[in-house]
Parts: sequence; structure tokens; C-alpha cells
Amino acid sequence: MEPSSALVDTTFIDGAFWFSTSIIFLLLILSGFFSGSETALTAASRGKLRTQADRGSKGAERALKITEDNERLIGSVLLGNNLVNILATSLATTLFLGLFGESGVAYATLAMTLLVLVFAEVLPKTYAITNSERAAALVSGPISIVVRIFSPIVTAVRLLVRGILQLMGVTVDPDSNILAVREEIVGALQLGHSEGVVEKEDRDRILGALDLAERAVEEIMLHRSGIEMIDADADPSDILDQCLQSNHTRLPVFRDDPENIIGVIHAKDLLRAMYKLIGGPDGDASALKKFDVSSVAMKPYFVPDTSTLDEQMRQFLRRRTHFALVVDEYGSLQGLITLEDILEEIVGEITDEFDPDADHQLSPGEDGNYYVDGAMTIRDLNRATDWSLPDDEANTLAGLVIHEAQMIPTAGQVFSFHGFRFEVTSRDGNRITQLKIRPL
Repeated sequence: MEPSSALVDTTFIDGAFWFSTSIIFLLLILSGFFSGSETALTAASRGKLRTQADRGSKGAERALKITEDNERLIGSVLLGNNLVNILATSLATTLFLGLFGESGVAYATLAMTLLVLVFAEVLPKTYAITNSERAAALVSGPISIVVRIFSPIVTAVRLLVRGILQLMGVTVDPDSNILAVREEIVGALQLGHSEGVVEKEDRDRILGALDLAERAVEEIMLHRSGIEMIDADADPSDILDQCLQSNHTRLPVFRDDPENIIGVIHAKDLLRAMYKLIGGPDGDASALKKFDVSSVAMKPYFVPDTSTLDEQMRQFLRRRTHFALVVDEYGSLQGLITLEDILEEIVGEITDEFDPDADHQLSPGEDGNYYVDGAMTIRDLNRATDWSLPDDEANTLAGLVIHEAQMIPTAGQVFSFHGFRFEVTSRDGNRITQLKIRPL
């Protein structure tokens, strides 16, 4: 009696079977290589690759070169990946048809889906994501050859795709996706801080340095209403007393009108000149009456209020000075700025024994409110509290309240905007001196 037909045709298992099986597994390995290479080269940080290339890594240097044109790279890798996947699936279907007959198509689909998913997709891509820079350097050599071989085909496909997209009204600009390094750094810092990897102080310092080129002098200058000046026509003894009582070492000198700045006096230069004039410790103090402060004042240095902080810091370093007077487009005095002001935008508030009130612009209350000096800048408040109040229309908290209220508020008035409650607690003339703020 003849045996019933078997599920598997064992006569088909011969040398051709093992050859086809070997080819399929080889194609699966190539598929895994292409999948992992695509992930590694697109996920690798160009900054880290540049660091490795500078240290002598040829693989990292090749990876940087081939990732300059991501469209060509991805097209070549996808072309190779699809070729080996389709070929492996076709061979597996033929093989399973010979083994199982018509049901072999279903078996081939199931087997190849499982093999491709595990060994040609998830496994290589997981490794590539975990070790992206190392993997990118390793595969850069073979992939550069693949890109070179497939380049003509990829170019033709690229033109075809762009033609189809243009018919659909979509314009492809290859330069529109150039890596925005600044945005990438800012995003990485914000993400690192939210995950607890980057300290707030470190984030603020780096972001402060990045923002120097985006911010103008007028945003951080000391307004002219707060500038302490010396009257050139004042009595020399009064000038000396003013310099000794001042918390500042440099003071602008004006004549007739505070807008008419004729120089900047350094306390040390003033004391030297006066000491020399009176003839030393045993000299005649009455000789001070002949002292002319303009004779020892330095030439004033004026800068436009639209200068960026980055450029102004460069000018300070180039001119070897730390002090500049800020004027507007009409030449009117607007304020003053120092090198310390710019550095504070990076490292935070710099205080010494002559800044007793510097740390009291912001005082948290037990009721959840913050008591804030009206002259405090919005940027400093945001840095201190991690808030995100807008500073597009005003530089200070008082300016923000006046802008939003469209009036000069009186003490006790309350406003709500940008998700915060603002209460004016004190006012001096037309100036808001203190605010009480809390998030809604």
C-alpha cells in the first residue's frame, strides 16, 4: 500500500535547496547591514563624528562626507535594502513552493516576515541606535562604495520623485533642511535639563552665550535715569566726595547738560591727579580749587543701542575698555553698558561688596507670590524662575505691565496676562517700583 502524500516533498531537498537557503541567509545579512547602516548614519551626531575625525578616525571622516548629501545616501541604502529583501523573498517563495506546494506561498510569507523583522530590521537598528557613531564609522567604507555604485540610479529616481512632487504642488528645496546647529544645541540642553542630566546653571550659561548674537545692547543697558554722573563744573571737593561715596569706579562727566558727556573719570585716576596736585600727604589741600576734572577724564566711548551683545563684547576686548555710553539713532544718550553686564548674561548676576541690593530684585513669598523689582529684566526673571514671559515688547517687568495694560497703573491694581497675575505694589511717580507676581 502506497503511503499518503507527505506535507514536505523530501526529494526537493538536495544541493540546490541548500544553495538557495544559503543565498537567502546571505541576503538577510545584507538586508540587516543596509538597515543598520541607514539608522547609524542618520542617527549619528555630526558633532561627535567631527570630534572623532579630528582625533584621526578615518571611518568618522568618511561618515561625515557621505552624510553631507542625506538624500543620495538614504536613496542608495534603500535601493540596496529593497533589492536584497525582494530577492530573498522571491527565492524563499520558490523554495517553499517546491517543499509545500501551493501552500508554500503562505509559509514563505510568514517565515520571511519573521526573519526580516527580527534579523534584518529590529536587531541591526537597535544596535545602530545604541552605538550610532561607532556603527557609522564602521559601515562608512562599504556604504560609500554602495553610494558610488547606485549614484546614477538614485539621481534618476530623485529627479522622478521631484517631478511628481512638483505636479502635486510640492517644491523640494535641498537646502531647506540644513542642520540648524544652534536649534539642535538649544533643544538638547532643554531636553537634558528636563530629564535631569543638565543642571539649570549649566543650561543657562550655554544658552546665554548662544543668545549674545541675538540680543541688542539696549536690552541690558543701564537706563540713563539710573546713571550716576559727575558735573564738570562742580566744586572739586564735591567731586571727590561723590567718587568716594559711589559704588562705581567709572563715572561719566557732563558739562551744562547731562546729555553733553565730555568724558569718563576713573576713581583711581582722579585720586592720583588730586594727590599730585596738592603735593602729597603734607601738601596744601586748598590747591584742589584749581583742579579741572576734564583734564584727567578719558574720552567717552559711544555705541549705538542696536549693537548686538556679541559684537559689543568683541569691541570691548579690542579696545581694552569695559565701559561704553549708549546712544540712539539721533545721538541722544540712552544708557550705559559695561563688559560686566554682558558677562552677566552668560554666568548670571556678578556681585561684590559694593552691590548690597543686587540679590534682592526677586524675593519669593510664603504665599506663592514673587515680589519683584519693577526694573528687573524679564530675561533675568525667566532665568531665575524657569518661566517664559515674553520679552519682545519690553525689557523690564514694569515695561511689560505698562505695555499690556496700555496705561501707567496705580498701586494696588491687578492684571492677568500670559498665565500670570501681576499686582502693582508700589509706584514712584510714573515708575512702577515693585510688583507681586504669581502663576495662575
